[in-house]
Amino acid sequence: MISVTTNDGVQIFYKDWGPKSAQPIVFHHGWPLTADDWDNQMLFFVSKGYRVIAHDRRGHGRSMQVSDGHDMDHYAADVAAVVEHLDLRNAIHIGHSTGGGEATRYVARHGRNRVAKLVLIGAVPPLMLKTETNPGGLPIEVFDGLRQQLSANRAQFYRDFASGPFYGYNRPGAEASQAVIWNWWRQSMMGSAKAHYDGIKAFSETDFSEDLKSITQPTLVLHGGDDQIVPVDDSAPLSAKLLKHSTLKIYDRLPHGLCTTHADFINADILSFISA
Repeated sequence: MISVTTNDGVQIFYKDWGPKSAQPIVFHHGWPLTADDWDNQMLFFVSKGYRVIAHDRRGHGRSMQVSDGHDMDHYAADVAAVVEHLDLRNAIHIGHSTGGGEATRYVARHGRNRVAKLVLIGAVPPLMLKTETNPGGLPIEVFDGLRQQLSANRAQFYRDFASGPFYGYNRPGAEASQAVIWNWWRQSMMGSAKAHYDGIKAFSETDFSEDLKSITQPTLVLHGGDDQIVPVDDSAPLSAKLLKHSTLKIYDRLPHGLCTTHADFINADILSFISA
């Protein structure tokens, strides 16, 4: 396996496809998945002449299952280790869901001179948790419920999660793909239960407001209008307002897992943005 070792000794697995001289696109996966969740996009963009890179977050997939560091600061630093190891410059960073938070923090903290553009898809910023200053967020009981289900029966929880709200398969008339469900389950079960458990706090309680304000790169913000995981009203429009140079697009009735269910739409819109 191809990996890089971070400053705190964690091996991070990554894929690196395409010509080394091409403009790089770095993909950041969602919770509790792996780089494999980007296979459609990686095949599409490598066919368009880009160099495509995706890593497994620490504790996820093929990366080392360490006990600590499951927070956005470590996630962003791990990305920086991959980027610096490959010496990626003029890169486009694309993050989905939790990966959108990771990409946001990376660009804000580490990517000022290495990043050309940013794409956030169904992303968790600015803040998912309901607080006094974020009254539209989700109550802590929602995330406590995720932790309880993960602890009780992780395998069943992940199967139910993919079969229902993640891809919108619980909506009337939706045609569920068993292959998609099992691929989501396969990726999730590859990772560490502790990393996934701790990651719930990371994606739900991290406030990215200051990160978003500091980002100067052009940013495309995409979100499904029927996102049941990261509700659109308290995420994408708020992020777009905080960003200095943003383009916002909300897809009516599309689910959280829109990169899989509607890959053609997403790929075309990203290509248009990054090639402009």
